[in-house]
Amino acid sequence: MRLVLAVLFVACSGTAHQISMGPPPARSTDGVLAGPLCSGTECKCRDLNAPEDGGVGVPGDAIHKRFEVRLSSPNELWATIGTNHLYKSAERADACYYLDLPPGIAPVELRASNKDGAAGAWSIRELGTKTKSFYDTFLFSCGVPGVCSFDELDRNKAEIQAMHRNLHDLCGSTKIRDLTWDQSKAPDGEHPTDVLVRLKLDLYKFAPWKIHGDETCGKGKPPSDAGSDTPTETP
Repeated sequence: MRLVLAVLFVACSGTAHQISMGPPPARSTDGVLAGPLCSGTECKCRDLNAPEDGGVGVPGDAIHKRFEVRLSSPNELWATIGTNHLYKSAERADACYYLDLPPGIAPVELRASNKDGAAGAWSIRELGTKTKSFYDTFLFSCGVPGVCSFDELDRNKAEIQAMHRNLHDLCGSTKIRDLTWDQSKAPDGEHPTDVLVRLKLDLYKFAPWKIHGDETCGKGKPPSDAGSDTPTETP
């Protein structure tokens, strides 16, 4: 998988893959949001200083996993996670959404668009139902603060190529697959007006059993009570 990622990034890195993009998605949120912090199409961001899950809560069944999706930028941002379409307006710097996803593959698209230069930061974090710890499933930022540049996108490429076993967080249970991105042509030759990131989340059935940051993560198989009934390897 590492070799596949390397080939994809050669095609999509820096100024090598500038394209003309269509308009961004609709300026609306359309999805099934989950947990006590959400109401309708809006969610409050959890208190980062609060203990454990910060009031996010856990799914009502033993199958789904709860994820936090945080969009940060002075401009508009979009995210599509599975069938959930999320939108952050320019009127607020940060927007959070909480989703319940089943095991398996969930396609993801992240979009930034601004005529003066794209800028966006997206974080997708898995909540451990057993540990009440959040895991950094996927973090991507370009131009926050500032404006996204081709140089910064190339630095992101180098960091992601070094990612161990397609995991941002060795303690979590969700891998990153088929990661690519496109960027529009830049009027000034350095700062694209649009960035589109595509990837797939590969959700394993087992529940993480070590807290985020545990130095022993990534070693050994999950215990029998963690629900590891399908994966042949741990993430």
